[in-house]
Amino acid sequence: MALVLGLTVCFGALAQMPVPAAETASPNDPMLQLQKLNQFYRYLNGTYVDTVHNDALVEKAIREMLLQLDPHSTYLTAEEMKGVKEVFDGSFSGIGIEFNVLSDTVIVVNVIAGGPSEKVGLLPNDRIVKADGKNIVGTKQLDVPKILRGPKGTRVDLEVVRHGEKAPLEFSIIRDNIPINTIDAAYKVDPSTGYIRVNRFANNTYKEFLEAYQKLGPLDALILDLRSNGGGLLDQAIDLSNFFLPAGSLIVSTEGLRVPPGEARATADGPFTTGKVIVLTNETSASGSEIVAGALQDWDRALVLGRRTFGKGLVQRQFPLVDGSAIRLTVARYHTPTGRVIQRPFKNGDLEGYEMDFINRFGKTGDTTRVDSSEMFRTLRSGRTVFGGGGITPDITVEYDTTEYSKYLSNLIRKGMLNEFAVAYMDRNRDRLSKTYPTIEAFSRNFKVDEKVLSELTQMAEQKGVPFDKEGFDRSARQIGTQIKALLAQKLWGFNEYFVIMNAENDEVFAKALEVLKNWNQYGDSTGTVLPQKP
Repeated sequence: MALVLGLTVCFGALAQMPVPAAETASPNDPMLQLQKLNQFYRYLNGTYVDTVHNDALVEKAIREMLLQLDPHSTYLTAEEMKGVKEVFDGSFSGIGIEFNVLSDTVIVVNVIAGGPSEKVGLLPNDRIVKADGKNIVGTKQLDVPKILRGPKGTRVDLEVVRHGEKAPLEFSIIRDNIPINTIDAAYKVDPSTGYIRVNRFANNTYKEFLEAYQKLGPLDALILDLRSNGGGLLDQAIDLSNFFLPAGSLIVSTEGLRVPPGEARATADGPFTTGKVIVLTNETSASGSEIVAGALQDWDRALVLGRRTFGKGLVQRQFPLVDGSAIRLTVARYHTPTGRVIQRPFKNGDLEGYEMDFINRFGKTGDTTRVDSSEMFRTLRSGRTVFGGGGITPDITVEYDTTEYSKYLSNLIRKGMLNEFAVAYMDRNRDRLSKTYPTIEAFSRNFKVDEKVLSELTQMAEQKGVPFDKEGFDRSARQIGTQIKALLAQKLWGFNEYFVIMNAENDEVFAKALEVLKNWNQYGDSTGTVLPQKP
């Protein structure tokens, strides 16, 4: 194709040239179809009336061809590939902050521990107004990284507005490699129970997970939260599965038309082969998350709790193209250790139908988890019944609780009002909160979002275009209060503490996990092996 695109000479008599006969070739012969494309581009570049933008045409052609295949074969532009590389490499070069743009201003949400910004004293809630002398107020969210990131060792001078300071503060920051963490939270729920939330699988995920586990100390039980984890690197999902399994255990197998069958097994006994394990999943847990959940469920090593997973069980292999872009082509299917196909059914070329199948899972009250009785399998140690048919069906389903949902709450979230209010509240109250609640335990136990705080929120929201809805507010008041409390905890300590609050006060799936652990003898034995439930 690259050769074809390079033919920019004028083919004056091309329209009259005869086309070679192809009576003997099969219509599906790839060489015949490639020749056809070659001819098309020669005619196009040699005879078309106007200028031809080959790059745009080829990109569109590739995308359209891939749309006729499975839902997960994709094309990535050269620019998109740069972003993908950062995500999976697990690092980039920058100043070490997480930020939001609120009211046209870059606000520091979190300062990464050990990073360049922490070393010079940048704090959460600081407003960055200038970079290298240029005003950046009004800069769009997607454009901020282009300003703050740069090669390792280079300097950026920032002007920062901090609440309580009369004049802007100036910081000179030397950029460095910044890790992109894949562990959102890791903490002890109680003295013997740990909780770790993994948001995706990148190069450093298993290393991060192992470090988090070791910091928690000895555990009798672990809640592994894979909700909304869309997958990532296969080897990291395999390593995480191995963490819980004895040597030799099959983790995943693959089969495809043009690739040899493959399998991955635990290479050694994992650090946590005994002990109670609960894996939390939802409808956006996909790919690598489904490999982990499926392997642990099939070996009766974990009880899966939550909602049926997405059902992405196709193996993509990435192929680079000459301009730095790439295609990811599906080359095989994943199978869990019992032989279940993870991929949910689809028709080639019917992306809309595939997406509608996902949307149609949800009834008026939440996740209508489908159980396909024709796709029953037996687990490998206890002989429990598990189900195939696409995705990982949880052992215990927890449907969405919509009783506190309202359009008013949705509007507050969609317009960013909860976060904006938390930023403003922290500006006014940081010193008081830090002194009154020196630890997350004290904050979780004693801080209350009272009527005065909620009133301040609704007034601010109304001023910014979210009309007050009393019925919606009354229905969602507890949810609103919990989210504000969690956002304040995040701004005082970090994202880990955000999940400490949300899990404890606003998460029915997490609450169910704690209930199961409390009554573990109904679900498994003392080694953590999940057993068939008694009728």
